[in-house]
Amino acid sequence: MEQKIYDVIVIGAGSMGMAAGYFLAKSGKSTLLLDSFNPPHNKGSHHEDTRIIRYAYGEGAEYVPFALKAQELWNDLEKATGKQLFLQTGVLNVGPEQSDFIQNIISSSETYSLPLDVLYSREVNSRWPGISLSNEYIGCFEPTSGVLKCEECIEAYRVLAIKHGAEILTNSRVKEINIHDNRVTIKTDDQTFQSESLIVSAGAWSKELLSQLDLNLPLEPVRKTFAWFDAAEKLYNHKDFPAFAFETIQGLYYGFPSIDGSGLKVGRHDGGEKINPDNQIPGFGELPEDEADLIQFLNAFMPHSQQLKYGKTCIYTLTPDENFIIDLHPKYSNIAIASGFSGHGFKFSSAVGKNLAELIILGKTEQDISLFSINRFN
Repeated sequence: MEQKIYDVIVIGAGSMGMAAGYFLAKSGKSTLLLDSFNPPHNKGSHHEDTRIIRYAYGEGAEYVPFALKAQELWNDLEKATGKQLFLQTGVLNVGPEQSDFIQNIISSSETYSLPLDVLYSREVNSRWPGISLSNEYIGCFEPTSGVLKCEECIEAYRVLAIKHGAEILTNSRVKEINIHDNRVTIKTDDQTFQSESLIVSAGAWSKELLSQLDLNLPLEPVRKTFAWFDAAEKLYNHKDFPAFAFETIQGLYYGFPSIDGSGLKVGRHDGGEKINPDNQIPGFGELPEDEADLIQFLNAFMPHSQQLKYGKTCIYTLTPDENFIIDLHPKYSNIAIASGFSGHGFKFSSAVGKNLAELIILGKTEQDISLFSINRFN
C-alpha cells in the first residue's frame, strides 16, 4: 500500500503546534501532528490551568500588535467552541516607576491607546486590600487584560483541528528527521511519515531536533516552579482581585487570583536551574528554595495569603534575549520553526499558530515577525 504523503507534519502538538495544526487543517492542508506525550500534558511550559494575557507589554512595545491579534484569535476560538477560555480579571503590573518594565508598559499603552490606570502605592493598597506596597513601587492596572485557561485552550484547538481533518498521533517521539528533494521524512520509534512541509514546535526538545537540520540555536531549557496558597477569598477571589506581575528587588514574580476557590497562584519568572528535559526534573519542594522563595514574596506584598496548598514545575525554553523564534529555516523554505518562548509565550500561541500556518502556505506572514528572526543569532 502506497504511503500517504501529508502536506504538513507538525512536531510538537502543544500550544503553538496545536494552534498551527488547526489553522493548517482549516485551510485544507492535510496535516499530521506528532507529540511525545498527549496534549495538553504536564511535560512542557503550558499546563496547570492558567496563563496571563496582557497587552501593554513590559517586555517591549513591539509585542503589542502581536498580543492584540492573539486576543482577537482567542475570542474567535471562544465563539467557535462556545467555551469561556478568557477571564477578564485585569492585570496589575508593579515595579519601581523608572524601571524599564514599568516604563515599557506606560509607553506601550500610550503608543497603542490602551486603557491603563497608573497608580501610586497607596492607591493600589486602597483598591486591593490584599496587597501591601511600599512607596518605592507604583502600579499599572490594565483592566481589559486577564487570564487564559491554557489547557482548555489547547484542548479546544485540538478538537477543532480534528474536526477539520487533522490527524494527531500522541505518545510518539520523533527520532529522526531527513530532508531530500524538498520532501520531509520523519521517523518515530516504530513508524515513518512523509510530508511536503514541516513545523518544529517541540519546546525544550527543539534544540535536539533542529540539530538534525544543521541548525544550532541557543536554546536553554530551565526548571521553573509555581504554587497555590490558601488565601482569604474575600480579598483574592478572581472577581475582585487581578492577575499580576511584580518586578521586585528579589526578582520578577507573577500570579493569579483564586479562581473558583483554587487559591492564590504565584510563580517566579526569572531564575531557575538549567536542565536536560530527558532527565527526571525535581518536583516542587525537592529543592529547599522552592517554597521559601514564594513565601518571602507573599509575606512582603500579599500578607493575607496563608499556607502552601501544593506546587508544580514546568519548563521554560530560553533564548539569550528572551525574544521568541518564529521563522523559516535558513536553508529550507518548507520548514517553519517556533521555539524559545522564554516563559512569556502562551498568550501569543493563537497568533503564533496562525503565523506558522502562513509561513508554510504563503512563505510570509501578515504580521511583522522580524523581531523573532533566526538570523539575529548569526
